[in-house]
Amino acid sequence: MAGHSKWANIKHRKGRQDAKRGKLFGKLAKAIEVAAREGGGSVEFNPTLATAVDKAKTADMPNDNIERAIKRGTGEVEGAVYEEMFYEGYGPGGVALYVQILTDNRNRAASDVRSTFSRHNSSLGEPGSVGYLFSQKGLILARGAEDDVMISALDAGAEDVRDAGSGVFEVVTEAGGLRDVRKALEAEGIEVDSADVTQLPSTTVPVEEKEAKKLLRLIDDLDELDDVQSVYSNYDIDDSVMERVMAEA
Repeated sequence: MAGHSKWANIKHRKGRQDAKRGKLFGKLAKAIEVAAREGGGSVEFNPTLATAVDKAKTADMPNDNIERAIKRGTGEVEGAVYEEMFYEGYGPGGVALYVQILTDNRNRAASDVRSTFSRHNSSLGEPGSVGYLFSQKGLILARGAEDDVMISALDAGAEDVRDAGSGVFEVVTEAGGLRDVRKALEAEGIEVDSADVTQLPSTTVPVEEKEAKKLLRLIDDLDELDDVQSVYSNYDIDDSVMERVMAEA
């Protein structure tokens, strides 16, 4: 077992996403459409689609919405064609921000992201300026006895298991192996809070309270943009600081 993550940091990310359920469903639908368009509409033969569908079901997205999104992706029903891109920049405290976009209008997405960074006195960087800090991985949040989680996860092919505190463990996998590891954990009776394909940073930046407030406001405003799918960052905020900032939000 290696590394130690901050459970308060994780709760912030999850809590803000869950609070925006209507917008979340729209973003989940986009991810399903793109996965179906690129790899086909079968969850059995398209692991990216299977992961997107699992995530939507975990968020209690209605099955009808999921099925319509798949059909839009495969072209069975008419829908917009979304393309993926990333914007890279720096926020308060020198924290790297890697912003995933799914959009049908590049100009609108660019304008919205740039104006949001500018409004928060933050700067966009050139392509590749922060992307090298992040790697696409599967990330599972699991609850259980440490030995049970670690043994089950590693036997199923996980790369790492990290103690996130409060009885929660981060299980890191290859992106393509996320679903298999999740199934293996659940088969052992281990509770899975979430399972996502994400961008994990190779290094983190400690952030003080004053800068943390500014940073989290920027991230929240970026998350509010319709074309923004996810905002990845390498911040590390002390648990006590994060709890205070969350309480004030």
